[in-house]
Amino acid sequence: MRDERENRDRERGQAGRASTEDPVDTTAGQESGAERRDGADGGLRIVVVDDHPVFRMGMAALLGSLPGVSVVGEAETRDEAVAAVTAHRPDVVIMDLHLGDGAPSGVEATREILRLRPATAVLVVTMLDDDDSVFASMRAGARGYLLKGATPAEIERGVRAVAHGEVLLGPAVASRAMAYITGLRAPGAVPVVLPELTVREREVLDLVARGLDNLAISRRLVLSPKTVRNHLSNILTKLQAASRAEAIVRARQAGLGGE
Repeated sequence: MRDERENRDRERGQAGRASTEDPVDTTAGQESGAERRDGADGGLRIVVVDDHPVFRMGMAALLGSLPGVSVVGEAETRDEAVAAVTAHRPDVVIMDLHLGDGAPSGVEATREILRLRPATAVLVVTMLDDDDSVFASMRAGARGYLLKGATPAEIERGVRAVAHGEVLLGPAVASRAMAYITGLRAPGAVPVVLPELTVREREVLDLVARGLDNLAISRRLVLSPKTVRNHLSNILTKLQAASRAEAIVRARQAGLGGE
């Protein structure tokens, strides 16, 4: 009897030691789950901004299929883009420049996003390939500029480049940028005066230099008086002009304001 009791005591002691020494399986499962979450969050976080739903969905699907990339938000207007960036804090924003008729442009959205979150990189992907769109985007802080005809490989390269602080321009855009920087232009092309201004800002400044007031300019260009005031504020900032009169002098020196 005594031997049987001793055997039972030894068995209970071994079971107790096993239960305290081996709670390994559940902990291992929790650790592997944590590792999966860390891996997902450790990749590039992207917000796609485009007012065309089919293109936006296609871009999101393409980016979501890339290793180490996750699309955390989508937007089709300036306000939605700013809200998505504020909510999701992405590493990269894919930005179209044309965000619907009458809507604020992607340039303005880029400027506002980078004012609120300078660490975010903006890669413009658009149909617009004119000089004004390219340079306005870069002045607003975009790090890259691709046309919508770019291949999936070019899109991936652009996303990863701007995410790592590089500046990337598509082939056609890069050649135009180099021509602008070096002062070279196609034969017969007319140099752009005050290239730091957008086309609309030059139109406004031209009318200011002709002596029109804000109300007359708004009627001529079919803009609201508030929009005209905003353009004038941007013009003064870009030209580093202290007053409207100084801006008029700069405009006339550049050849604007003539009849």
